[in-house]
Amino acid sequence: MRLFRSATTAHAHCDLPCGVYDPAQARIEAETVTAIQEKYQANEDPVFRSRALTIKEERSELVKHHLWVLWTDYFKPPHFEKYPQLHDLFNRATKAAGATGGKGSVDPADGQKLLDLIAEIDTIFWETKAAA
Repeated sequence: MRLFRSATTAHAHCDLPCGVYDPAQARIEAETVTAIQEKYQANEDPVFRSRALTIKEERSELVKHHLWVLWTDYFKPPHFEKYPQLHDLFNRATKAAGATGGKGSVDPADGQKLLDLIAEIDTIFWETKAAA
């Protein structure tokens, strides 16, 4: 059985490098974050608010995960050469999903900022897909 055991553990977006990438995964999670922020603001029930915060933070982590997969697995050096703003854009987007944004805020305006950054990434992503 040792012959079949891998000497190195690999981590990837999925079990096989599938080549299937889409910013829609991050966008859907970010839409959830924004919707929860809106519902949180509209509800005074402490139990509801506690649940909303927990779910919002989980979804914010998923946004970061999906953005990191695109940033580190999909986009390659030629993309970063053609779109020099990409590193900064991903950095701002992951921070907007993190503690200073979606994860740490209950303001729907912060959720919208995250969605706007993902929309910029989405535009570049589809331009690179069209060129491929």
